[in-house]
Amino acid sequence: MSQPDEGALDFFRAMHEQFSQVLTAQRGNDTMLSALLTLLFTSYEGSVELQSEGLPEPDCTKGCATCCSIRVVATAPEVFLVARYLQATEVQLRDRGLDIRQRLADADEMTRNCSEEERVALRQRCPYIHKGACVIYPVRPLACRSHISYSQKACVDAAAGRVDEVPFSDVHMSVRSLVQNAMQSALRSSNFPWATYELNHALSIALAHEDAEGAWLASEDVLAAAQVADVSSENMAVTYDRILSHSE
Repeated sequence: MSQPDEGALDFFRAMHEQFSQVLTAQRGNDTMLSALLTLLFTSYEGSVELQSEGLPEPDCTKGCATCCSIRVVATAPEVFLVARYLQATEVQLRDRGLDIRQRLADADEMTRNCSEEERVALRQRCPYIHKGACVIYPVRPLACRSHISYSQKACVDAAAGRVDEVPFSDVHMSVRSLVQNAMQSALRSSNFPWATYELNHALSIALAHEDAEGAWLASEDVLAAAQVADVSSENMAVTYDRILSHSE
């Protein structure tokens, strides 16, 4: 995490508490993950709306998948949400000519263990893009929701290698960081695996495992092989503890 101001830290603490309350109240219930993710997405969207007042309108439009070759990182609850959705829609997707499991397997084989820079350099299209549309759009992870550009042309030029910079929204990214990290902090405090994972690899594990979600709910880090460790868990834990204790 970067160094947010005191208002952002207060927001983090408040969100940590809200996530912790959901985890405590819903623990052992089938609705726990749904309640947790509803809070995650609604808090993100509401905060972005408030923080974006007076800023330019995003230039992201339906059908634009220019940035859908980047590495996507997600928390375990987000991974399981997408896994549920793919299992529920698999037959319909096949009827539309999309074998999503094979598409996912092919993408995972090509991109597994790639760094963020290596993934972008591959220019490998996201496996969930079909005929220009995202087939998991209703349940897309927070990472996708927060990757917002103010210039579609700049995105196209960057994808073609003509420019290096794209005017992404700092507001969307900073709010995403605060909300996601607050949920991770609450998961950690409640003794659930709280890392982040590369989406394709994690989904491959979740779909192949007989009961990956149940194992995770029993505090087993079933997605560990897909963990992204750009920042060490130890450093993140120290940061969370420092924020929650109001230490400098």
